[in-house]
Amino acid sequence: MRSSTVSVLLLLAAAVSCSVSAAAVEEQSFAETYLKRFFNLTEQSGPSARGGVSPMSRRLREMQRFFGLQVTGTLDTDTLEVMKKPRCGIPDINIGQFSTFGNNVKWQKNPLTYRIVNYTPDLSQAEVQDSIQRALQVWASVTPLRFTRTNSGPADIMVSFSRGAHGDYYPFDGPRGTLAHAFSPSPGIGGDVHFDDDETFTFRSSKGYVLFMVAAHEFGHSLGLSHSSDRGALMYPLYSFGYPDTFVLPKDDVRGIQSLYGRYKTK
Repeated sequence: MRSSTVSVLLLLAAAVSCSVSAAAVEEQSFAETYLKRFFNLTEQSGPSARGGVSPMSRRLREMQRFFGLQVTGTLDTDTLEVMKKPRCGIPDINIGQFSTFGNNVKWQKNPLTYRIVNYTPDLSQAEVQDSIQRALQVWASVTPLRFTRTNSGPADIMVSFSRGAHGDYYPFDGPRGTLAHAFSPSPGIGGDVHFDDDETFTFRSSKGYVLFMVAAHEFGHSLGLSHSSDRGALMYPLYSFGYPDTFVLPKDDVRGIQSLYGRYKTK
C-alpha cells in the first residue's frame, strides 16, 4: 500500500513538472514572438554575442527600459504581464519621449481626406463616425491640420475594420493583444488605419476598448508620430481608458505633433 502511494505521488509530481515545463516553453515562445514583432528580435544561429549576452536578453532589456520595468534581461513576471496587455500593433522603435518616424516623414498637404471604408458591428454607424471625427480633432486642435471626410473613392487616410489576415502582411491576432495598427504618411497605404474587429469596441464604456482612444492613438501614427515612452502620453503603446468628452492631448504628444506641423493658427 505504501509503495502504491509513493508511486502515485511520483506520478503526480511528474505531471506537475511536465505542466510547468510546458507553460514555461509556451511563455518563452510568446515572449520571442512579442520581441520579434515590437523590438526587432532577429533569429540567430551559432554562439550568442560576445560576453555571452543573447539577442533575446538584449531585447528584453530594451523592452524593460522602455516600459520602466526593472532591467534584468530575463523573462520575469512583470515583463510577461506587460507583454500580455492590449496595445497598438506598431513596433516600439526610437525609444524616448515623443518620437517621429524620422526623415521628415509627414504629410506635405493640408487639408487631408479620410474615409470610413466599413463599420464594426459593436457600434452604430453614427457612433463610429463621431469617434473617428473626434479622434482626428484631437490632432487638429493643436496644429494647422484639417480633415475632410469623403464617402467614396480613395482618401489620404482609409479607416477599416478587419479580422486576422487582411492583405497588408500584418495579420491581427484575435481578442486582446493587438487592437489596431496604422501606416506612416506616404502614398498608397500610407496613413491608413486598420482596427481588429475581433476586439470589442465601445463608444464610452470601459467594458471593451473605447474606439475614440484607439483611433486617436493610431491617427498619431498616420500623421507621422512613433511611440513614446512617456506613460501619460497618448502615443504610449499600451491601451488606457479615456473619456472622449473630457480628453485633453498630453503635452508630450503636443510637442511631438507640433514638431512636424507647427502650432494651431488662430484667425
